[in-house]
Amino acid sequence: MALNRAEQREATRQALLAEGRRRFAADGYHHVVLAEVARAAGVTKGAAYHHFDSKAGLFRAVVAQVQQELGEHVAAAAERHEDLWEQLRAGCRAFLAAGTDPAVRQILLVDAPTVLAWEEWRAMDEESSARHLAEALTALAEAGIIADQPVQPLARLLSGAMNEAALWIARGADTQGAEQALDRLLAGLRQAPDARQPG
Repeated sequence: MALNRAEQREATRQALLAEGRRRFAADGYHHVVLAEVARAAGVTKGAAYHHFDSKAGLFRAVVAQVQQELGEHVAAAAERHEDLWEQLRAGCRAFLAAGTDPAVRQILLVDAPTVLAWEEWRAMDEESSARHLAEALTALAEAGIIADQPVQPLARLLSGAMNEAALWIARGADTQGAEQALDRLLAGLRQAPDARQPG
């Protein structure tokens, strides 16, 4: 069955995204040529520019896709647990483990902060995994499991620490050691049961 024009446009866009993602992950942003991405995806260079304007436009769309998938992966790992504390631990561990994925490592952790403006990259991060982290910390504070405190500074500190740890793991560091260090860091946030608010 032949595709209509809207379906053809979406198929072209998805082919460019898939090939762009593969190349950005394997070669890094600066070594990717948009015309070569288009040729490998089986479309014209003009079609690539029509959909994304530039290599940076394609990269931005790939970053958004990888960010969204990572956020969903972290949320799914957390949701496998009923306990709020275990949700936080599982989500943080899932984020660290994602550093071994070439797309997350090269696209999100290495290239995105430098290729995109810092504020744009932070805004995209906020929409995915950082938002889930802030929500988890808010729930923990409301339950009295961690001290009642402004959540945004804490979320940014933890997010920065985990980005750095994920990069470290991506370079071949000991995943188990990073997870143990993360557990000790998180444990420092937890209030003793007798310090929690009643109710």
